Amino acid sequence: MASFVSRVPLLLIFACALHLGSAEKDDYFPPPDKNGGWRALTDPGQIRALAGMDLSRLDQAFEFEKETSQHGGLVVVRHGYLVYEKYFGKGNREAHPDMASIGKAFTSISCGVMLKEKHDQIPDGLETKVFTEKYLPEAFPLSDPSKADIKLGQLLSMSSGMHGEGGNPGIVHGIDQKLASVPRPAEVQDQDTSALRAAMWTKPGEGYSYSSASPHIASIVLRHLTGMEMQQYIQERLAGPMGFGSWGYALHRNGVTLPHTPGGGSIALRATDAVRLPYLLLHGGKWESKQLVPAKYVAMCGRPSPYNPHSPMSLMFEVNADDHVFGAPLDAFFKSGAGGSGIYVVPSLDLVLYKMAGNDAQFNPDLTGLPLTYEVDHSRDNWKPLPHDQFHDGPVGGDDGVRRLLEMVVAAVLQ
Repeated sequence: MASFVSRVPLLLIFACALHLGSAEKDDYFPPPDKNGGWRALTDPGQIRALAGMDLSRLDQAFEFEKETSQHGGLVVVRHGYLVYEKYFGKGNREAHPDMASIGKAFTSISCGVMLKEKHDQIPDGLETKVFTEKYLPEAFPLSDPSKADIKLGQLLSMSSGMHGEGGNPGIVHGIDQKLASVPRPAEVQDQDTSALRAAMWTKPGEGYSYSSASPHIASIVLRHLTGMEMQQYIQERLAGPMGFGSWGYALHRNGVTLPHTPGGGSIALRATDAVRLPYLLLHGGKWESKQLVPAKYVAMCGRPSPYNPHSPMSLMFEVNADDHVFGAPLDAFFKSGAGGSGIYVVPSLDLVLYKMAGNDAQFNPDLTGLPLTYEVDHSRDNWKPLPHDQFHDGPVGGDDGVRRLLEMVVAAVLQ
């Protein structure tokens, strides 16, 4: 980490960038794709003059992405112009891949809307301890008495104390803590029960661990307070007003259809709609004349959270205030998903982007049941990543690839 003195010039640069970015912004919002969609630039000279970006560097970022995932694409919007849109493999504007944990960002934003709309029912907002008979009656009897102290803000910043899935470590004030594996219960449990009975590894607020159970529990609270499935709530409060085309969730898995919207992920959006959410956040939760998401909540998504002093995760977004993504501005925030996908917001550069990425399974249309409306490109069906051995470093995949892609797109910004 650079010293404060050495960071001062960098901070001044970002402050100037914020001012310039704000000056470039206008009140443009794209109509639905069926009505023309984003205003687009394709000529390199126009992209340089109107969007202040170097097309050749964006091409480099795209080529890098092709090394990190089997199928995907890159969509970049700056100053309200769609300046880059390319796909590879099964990636397509009309594809509906399982976007995995990017869905957690939609859970968080939905909760932000709900907290204002249902303020009378949940007046303490993110401070609310939700494991009560009022908010989560199906959680009783509690599987662990410490769950009674879990706040909604902790669920939405991965500091609930719940054990992360897979090999995810616990993190306490930036230091990794190896967690013992937790066996799955022998009996089949529904998605709500599985989340509500997730094991605890520490007391609420005392550590970070990436647990998909946490945002799913937040979605259960939303479901109870709004009286509708989160997918319906998103359609009415966000997707409809922003002009989404067809979309859904990957609900159909291994012959089973999930009964509830999975708060832990698996939203499935068209590519040019996926970039609408970060564009909404870039504008402080406002779309045209409507404040869809409280501006205060959006601001909290983009900065370190008091609910998680352990890692750079705010309300389901990774934030760069600590400069761990050194080639990106300090105000950048983003959400990644398994397979290497990501949505990004860079306010100081008036920039948003979507990195579509995934494997064959994630692009299986049976997951969503949404019809295919395009010819699928099977050219990368046998694609394999470079081997990790003494002759090959292999691709930079996963979250590292998500961060590197951000740095490369930022490097394409000229002014």
